[in-house]
Amino acid sequence: GGKRLRPLLLCLAAGVPPPETEGLVRAAVAVELVHGATLVHDDVLDGSPLRRGHPTVVAAAGRRLATATGDLLFSRAFAELAGGSLQSVRVLSWASSELAAGELMQRHDAWNVNVELERYLERCRLKTAALFRAACELGAIEGGGEVGALGLFGEQIGLAFQILDDVLDVAGPPERTGKPQGADLLDGTVTLPLIIARARDPELARIDIRAVTGVDDARQICQLIAATGALAEAKVQALELVAGAKAMLPSLPDRQRAALELVADGVVQRYS
Repeated sequence: GGKRLRPLLLCLAAGVPPPETEGLVRAAVAVELVHGATLVHDDVLDGSPLRRGHPTVVAAAGRRLATATGDLLFSRAFAELAGGSLQSVRVLSWASSELAAGELMQRHDAWNVNVELERYLERCRLKTAALFRAACELGAIEGGGEVGALGLFGEQIGLAFQILDDVLDVAGPPERTGKPQGADLLDGTVTLPLIIARARDPELARIDIRAVTGVDDARQICQLIAATGALAEAKVQALELVAGAKAMLPSLPDRQRAALELVADGVVQRYS
């Protein structure tokens, strides 16, 4: 399953049509393997029973095998890049370190309803946007493009993606998200919709999310969050990030720019 969004960005950042090289394919595979590894490890840490509507590795095989599976995916990712450029290895290595730092930040902030917006955005940058940035940078390396500018484009798209994913956690039905509504609440993760809603609703501001222990509790809190208009405001912030990302694209051939803008718009449309 999955959208293969990061490899798609990588290929488009390399050119339209992308160059038909083994290095490009290996870089795209490596990015998707790292993404898969982070999902497996996230599910171990969260104890998540479902991913994309199916049992997670940890639910099906236990913590030890799931941890080893995630480790294997990480190692295979770098094996794919081993024959390529040192620059590519450095890009993916740095992004992987940022992913781990973002996960540690999320663990540290668990159950803390006083997380500030700036810290939430930095967590999103590390935990999600870093791999989007790396995908675009790797594509630019393979295609001879502007690595820095395309990387910034990817990072902004990644931030918007994470914000909208957090919106979907509150508003999306389980049959669409593949996980229980309010899953972030259940594992103590404070996201932008809750940050905004707590500032608007005194009742929500008083709630101790440690007391949210079941799917029914989480669903009720999600309804309270939605009633404040916080979801619409979060979507506006994501739209602004996407618009900013498109504006910072460097000078590119028309077809390549149009394709990258189409993917950026698709991130938003998926949640409309």
